[in-house]
Amino acid sequence: MKLYFNIEYHTKPGEKLELIIDEKDSAPRSHSMFHTENGLWKCEVDYFSKSIDYKYQLTDDRKNVLREEFVKHGLNFPHNYKEFLIFDEWNNKNFPENYLNNKILRNKFTQLKPQKLPSLKKHTHLFRIEAPIYNHDWEIVLVGNTSSLGNWSYENFIHLSQTDFGIWEASVEIPEVQLIQYKYAIFDKAQQKIVDIESGANRSTVPNTQKDVLQIVVDHYFKFKSYQMYHDAGVAVPVFSLRTENGFGVGEFSDIKKLGDWANETSLGIIQILPINDTTANYSWTDSYPYAAVSVYALHPQYISIENLDFKLPKDLVDEYQAERNELNALELVDYEKMISAKWKYLKIIFNTEKESIYKDRSFKKFIKDNEEWLLPYSAFCVLRDKYKTPNFNTWKTHKKYIAGKVAPFFSAKNKDYDASMLHAWVQFQLHKQLKDAVEYVHSLGISLKGDLPIGIYRYSVEAWTEPELFGMDFQAGAPPDQFTEIGQNWEFPTYNWEAMKNDNYQWWKNRFKALEQYFDAMRIDHILGFFRIWRMPISATQGILGYFYPAIPVVLDEFKARHIPFDFDRYCKPFTNDQILWKYFGEENFRALEFLIKNPDGTYQFKEEFDTQRKLTDHFSKLPKDEIAEKLISLCANVLFVTEEKDGETVYHPRFNILKTESYQYLSDWERESIYELYQDYFYKRQDHLWKEKAMEKLPAILSSTDMLICGEDLGLVPDCVPEVMDELAIIALKVQRMPPGNLSFYNPKEATYLNVVTASSHDSSTLRQWWKENEVLRQTYFNQQLNQYGKAPDDLKPYLAEIIMKQHLYNDAMLAIFPIQEFLATDENLANPNMNSERINDPAVFPHYWRYRMHLNVENLIENSAFNDKISNWIKDSGRK
Repeated sequence: MKLYFNIEYHTKPGEKLELIIDEKDSAPRSHSMFHTENGLWKCEVDYFSKSIDYKYQLTDDRKNVLREEFVKHGLNFPHNYKEFLIFDEWNNKNFPENYLNNKILRNKFTQLKPQKLPSLKKHTHLFRIEAPIYNHDWEIVLVGNTSSLGNWSYENFIHLSQTDFGIWEASVEIPEVQLIQYKYAIFDKAQQKIVDIESGANRSTVPNTQKDVLQIVVDHYFKFKSYQMYHDAGVAVPVFSLRTENGFGVGEFSDIKKLGDWANETSLGIIQILPINDTTANYSWTDSYPYAAVSVYALHPQYISIENLDFKLPKDLVDEYQAERNELNALELVDYEKMISAKWKYLKIIFNTEKESIYKDRSFKKFIKDNEEWLLPYSAFCVLRDKYKTPNFNTWKTHKKYIAGKVAPFFSAKNKDYDASMLHAWVQFQLHKQLKDAVEYVHSLGISLKGDLPIGIYRYSVEAWTEPELFGMDFQAGAPPDQFTEIGQNWEFPTYNWEAMKNDNYQWWKNRFKALEQYFDAMRIDHILGFFRIWRMPISATQGILGYFYPAIPVVLDEFKARHIPFDFDRYCKPFTNDQILWKYFGEENFRALEFLIKNPDGTYQFKEEFDTQRKLTDHFSKLPKDEIAEKLISLCANVLFVTEEKDGETVYHPRFNILKTESYQYLSDWERESIYELYQDYFYKRQDHLWKEKAMEKLPAILSSTDMLICGEDLGLVPDCVPEVMDELAIIALKVQRMPPGNLSFYNPKEATYLNVVTASSHDSSTLRQWWKENEVLRQTYFNQQLNQYGKAPDDLKPYLAEIIMKQHLYNDAMLAIFPIQEFLATDENLANPNMNSERINDPAVFPHYWRYRMHLNVENLIENSAFNDKISNWIKDSGRK
């Protein structure tokens, strides 16, 4: 069988195109293409299968890949031809057919039955276009300029068959010998007419006069209007925040079904939640932080429903359970410690009572077998964590270092820890069943579930224990200063060893996405900037302010010389302190600070060796009663100009963030300040962009190719110019929060949102709209007049009618998704709004560790019954075209 490939691609001198064909049982094969006139590249291939997967890539003279397709082409060949002339187009990831071919739309079309392509005995062309469309009444048709294509008639068009999800094909006999011009259109079966035709220039192909050759026209990028594309609206709420009649002081996976019922009543199509992985480190309130999972696979036991387990609670415990449940359900906020302690009490009782039946359960055995790769180390980790009362495996008496052979016996019936290990495995089995049940239920309503992927891993997690080579355990990840905090954020997570992960093409990440794909249709990647660069701190630091970007092009000694900067390590890289600074920090108490300092001959001071890092100071004061001087000393420790890094055997330097605000900078000479300012601007805003784009494009295409979920990226904070470029190229949906605009804007206008955006009024890291309204009177007034287009003085409180205007601004635009926290829906109705608005904030990034304990003040059942409120929301959604 002969395949003749043709693709139009304009190259520069020295650049070439290659065709890469996937081989079933061997490595992909590369075929060089040759260039002809008008930018057309050709290639002839002998091929012996009825289907093919392939891609194109651009290389230079040294075979370096300059650009490649991140989405493969796939073709099936009719049996009645032996030669095929293929006219291709470059297939971009950000074409709608690629990013819309995801689990959300597939779930809406579960009843789709692929059509068989009618095979004409005599046909010259096979037209093929990938075009996922979300309306069950629509199909793709073809119109064109020849008689055989209907002479542009909206009555005599060619029907295409949907041979697979989003793939439309038609065999056509075109005898006319002329340039063929055509367009695709949407035909509405209910209305029996064309309702939209592609915009822009006509498509074209050439006539086919060869009797025994079939010409396949492979088209991409269906060009329909934005309002014909998929749009949706949704609600964002952490699972732990759900309040239902059958809850246990916390939201459970079973409660997602009731939230789905409410979403169905209000015409919302997406439920967005926070991370749901197990964060159990020490069974205290600090475990409420959902971004510090002890396993990237295990689900959190707090979400289990005791009432929905495979086995019932012993009758003699029912009254005790009911009383405990009623007490916890009556609380305004989550009492994490009481709740998790009670759940484990009942889980252990049921497990020990029904152990014999549990061990015989074939479904449980299959779950263990299917998930053993992560479940065994997780169960062993939990047993050892509980045995030694800490997740810090470095302090365990046994199994400090993970050795698979020594951990395998935990799943052996003869092992003394077998029952304890099986308990954790069984709890995971029950969690999986309950979550899958909830997912299937919301899918049956046509509603999708959007999850949240934390960027970091917990320092004392299963993954850090079993695969330490994949992480930078000597470092900490966080974020530079932003609108939330002036000292930056230290998440205390290890960083990633991307080079080690690259060795097996990021399989660790692919496995992680595959695990999440069991439950979710879309995924929010927390802090997607971490795939470009991470904010890294040494272990000696406790505040994010002492971090630097990694990877980054650092400053080297020769650069100081070239800029005539009189570099002095002690002056530039150690905390600068003099009498004036001491007085500014400590006032009349500066004599107390002198206990930690040594005076230099020049009148400046330096920290004593036993106190010369933030970590040493923190450890010192942790053993003493709370003392205000501690924070001042820790802050003084950050009064440096440059942060150091050891790289390839030499010391390199990174300007400290907000260097201009340091007291150290103020005591430099004018010309020294000017030179360092220029270096600072170059480091943060010029030199890194190309490197960060290169690093992101190494990782993200390989990782995201493993999933069919719709991917959204949380791209807030200090966003380099390369981030929106990469996100657009890879069709990663960007987040737009109205009060967190890019650049120097006061607010982001949702009306300006383009299609590949999700717009929202608030996030789980921000105050709610009602809280924000009270924070800054001047900003509120500006927002009231300029963004909401209201006259006069802004009211002191956010009125329901104003909350409604804000939500409608976010609904009526071109953004693919508009998703709102549950608090903002309730703010539009004075009878439903929480009387205590200050209990509604989910997280404050400036406070770490923070107690994540927000609960809805109303039962979800109450919302489902509130038909007037639900109809109001539903009408907004439908009227905005998001249903």
